[in-house]
Amino acid sequence: MELIDTHTHLDFPDFDADRSALLAESRALGVRQMVLLGVSRDNWQRVWDLVQSDPDLHAALGLHPVYLDQHRGEDLQQLHDWLARLAGHRQLCAVGEIGLDYYIETLDRDRQQALFEAQLGLAVEFELPALIHVRRSHAAVIATLKRIRPARTGIIHAFAGSFEEAREYLRLGYKLGLGGAATWPQALRMHRVLPKLPLEAVVLETDSPDMAPAMFPGQRNSPAHLPAICAALAQIMGISPERLAEASTANARQLFNW
Repeated sequence: MELIDTHTHLDFPDFDADRSALLAESRALGVRQMVLLGVSRDNWQRVWDLVQSDPDLHAALGLHPVYLDQHRGEDLQQLHDWLARLAGHRQLCAVGEIGLDYYIETLDRDRQQALFEAQLGLAVEFELPALIHVRRSHAAVIATLKRIRPARTGIIHAFAGSFEEAREYLRLGYKLGLGGAATWPQALRMHRVLPKLPLEAVVLETDSPDMAPAMFPGQRNSPAHLPAICAALAQIMGISPERLAEASTANARQLFNW
């Protein structure tokens, strides 16, 4: 069973003590490739250095909405420069993590929107998929994607919306990122939505070190948990883990042109 973790923050300090061992363990469990996401100008170099140490790691670079107050005016130009310098490199796979976060009420929504649209513009310019953070902001994200319509589409990270919202993303050509949050017993809406999703619409992710699945409560999440996440989600969807793994891996490879 081959798996791809389409969303991990493996560069975070949480992994400094055992990153190499964790990579080896994940590979032994079938996690063949991983996407590491940049969240601010301060971690792009760290992400890229780590990706360059392993041919099966891939980078996405972006300005995360949660860090809005840390982003400076020149950061968008710096992101453009990074993407221009790395254009065509086989290990640069997307613009991300970008999006809108309405859960944190102190984050200025107009500034978030402007930053999101500017980064979608970079995804269009460099013909890259977008890896999109959506938290209590589905309506605004869907409206933005309908207006801008990047050709390469992307992934709706940690999807936890309704089936109607899922259908809107699928009509626009986006994949839905599924991870540990959907395995929790209290994720009742997702448990209703998951069996309705077409397999060609989903990819698997961990968001490690965050969003640990129900099987590892309170623990640091990691790519090594992806097989267990796959098995738990497959059970909810009423299919075999092998079938979900095969579909999600094929979807990720198609999206990233691997």
